[in-house]
Amino acid sequence: MKKKILFQDTSFRDGFQSFFGARVQTDDFIGAVEAAAQAGITHFEAGGGARFQSLFLYCGESAFDMMDRFRQAAGKDANLQTLARGINVVALSQQPKDMIDLHARMFKKHGITHIRNFDALNDMDNLTYSGERIKSAGLHHQAVVTLMELPPGCSGAHDPDFYIQCLRQILDKGVPYDSICFKDASGTSNPHTIYETFKRARQLVGDDVILWHHTHDTAGQGITQYKASIEAGADGVCLARAPVSGGTSQPDLISLWHALKGTNFELDIDIPKILEANAVFKDAMQDYFFPPEALGISSEVVLSPMPGGALTANTMMMRDTGTLHLYPQVIEAMAECVAKGGFGTSVTPVSQFYFQQAYANVTQGKWKKITDGYGNMVLGYFGKTPVAPDPEVVQIAQEQMGKPVFTGDPLEILEPGIPKAEAILKENNLPVTEENVFIVGALATAQGNKGLDFLLGKNTVNVRKKSTEAPAAPATSKAAPTGSSMPGAFRVTVNSKVYDVTVEPGSGAVTSVATAAPPAQAAAPAADAKAVSANLPGKVQRVDVKPGDQVQEGDVLLIIEAMKMENEIRSPYSGTVAAVYKAAGDNVQTGEEMLSIA
Repeated sequence: MKKKILFQDTSFRDGFQSFFGARVQTDDFIGAVEAAAQAGITHFEAGGGARFQSLFLYCGESAFDMMDRFRQAAGKDANLQTLARGINVVALSQQPKDMIDLHARMFKKHGITHIRNFDALNDMDNLTYSGERIKSAGLHHQAVVTLMELPPGCSGAHDPDFYIQCLRQILDKGVPYDSICFKDASGTSNPHTIYETFKRARQLVGDDVILWHHTHDTAGQGITQYKASIEAGADGVCLARAPVSGGTSQPDLISLWHALKGTNFELDIDIPKILEANAVFKDAMQDYFFPPEALGISSEVVLSPMPGGALTANTMMMRDTGTLHLYPQVIEAMAECVAKGGFGTSVTPVSQFYFQQAYANVTQGKWKKITDGYGNMVLGYFGKTPVAPDPEVVQIAQEQMGKPVFTGDPLEILEPGIPKAEAILKENNLPVTEENVFIVGALATAQGNKGLDFLLGKNTVNVRKKSTEAPAAPATSKAAPTGSSMPGAFRVTVNSKVYDVTVEPGSGAVTSVATAAPPAQAAAPAADAKAVSANLPGKVQRVDVKPGDQVQEGDVLLIIEAMKMENEIRSPYSGTVAAVYKAAGDNVQTGEEMLSIA
């Protein structure tokens, strides 16, 4: 008798993240959830991870409202699963214990039944408390070991011995769990490594523990990985459906169904009904912009493991800031960041740490700017990395960040979050509900509170659709390289006139040309004025000065946001602001003048 392989439909969470940077509005896809449930699918990934913050930051809606609607569409008996990141849960930063507990209770309240819980460093101490709270809330806790292939020349972790050691730590530390998942966010693990890991894991935990496997098809290894894990003892796998399957997303449901023919395993699905549900889904997503880099195989990621779920999120942001042409350089630089960073798995948030540091290395010079996430990781503030980070990089991080190496428990240095969130809500005359407390607490950053902005109605919708206008192009005199087919928006100068140019994805064809708007607050600076130029490409988030203001050397002039990093631009001189050339929302390139000081 054939073994029926369990599967989770990840289309509406990881599929969205992998293709659209998680920027999909509920009204557009909820009918496809109903169609999937009618086709007999009973287990869905319904939120969490980037699909929590993205709804507030980019979609103009609440993730809690989305989860309520998902439960209604999927039916009362469906298994709805979300993704959590250990002590970060679904937040933009590490969360204190009270917020970790609130996360589990709120997700239970809003219809979730299962939480897949991972730590990117594979520091299983980071799963203990969060796992306890998930179980206490009455949810299924799926504890995770995270996987990836190391860049060439690296060794010491991310092989079967390492993964089984991680599994032993889950067992020895008493991390409460209902099932175990091995998660390869970049889809780069060698299939033989997968087979050996699952074979040994099955021997270790026995026949009664359900083992799951999650991967991406970015490197074209997905189906081969799944066949290896299933043959070695995996019980369940994660699969997506057209139009968001394959590529940077999960392997396709029908593809695996076909690949298992003639084996001792099968997927229990009704193909005609699945095809009907896929047709509804394709129709629902027809207006969305499908990034070309999400659709194909990128075998190079085995050399520099970029997760499928982060790849398009990053390229979307690079499109927004007009820096997509730098992507190949950043990916190449990322391998060194992995090699010197201690081998934390390239999965959120560590994948973003790697990419942000690589972006800074490309745009500002190698190790000239240690980014907050990467620096705190190599200094130990997120937990213990699998191997010790490069000592020279650690020293640079200490000097730039002005803080020592940390070897304690990250949870013990975090102040309670609920009282602070409640105070913010009261100060802004907002209802003090548990949902609002979590939104404000989970979406706080050093430079501002994205959750508060949402509750105050200050958020903006940024969802890429074919029917919407292209975002403003970056202010630069550089056009795309000759012969380039790189899609995106560019600003070019022809005969002293500046034009915004949009390039068709995949063809290199120019689809729109518009005369560029004049710079904000432009004015003729004084003869002795000195320019303040951007030290990296990005988008102006905030301008703190205006012409005529007195500033001192070191004062913050404006904030540039790049790759989820908020970078303060400080005055290199004391004097009077003579002119301001940029406003919030404008794109800037390295070396571009933003204001002048006399």
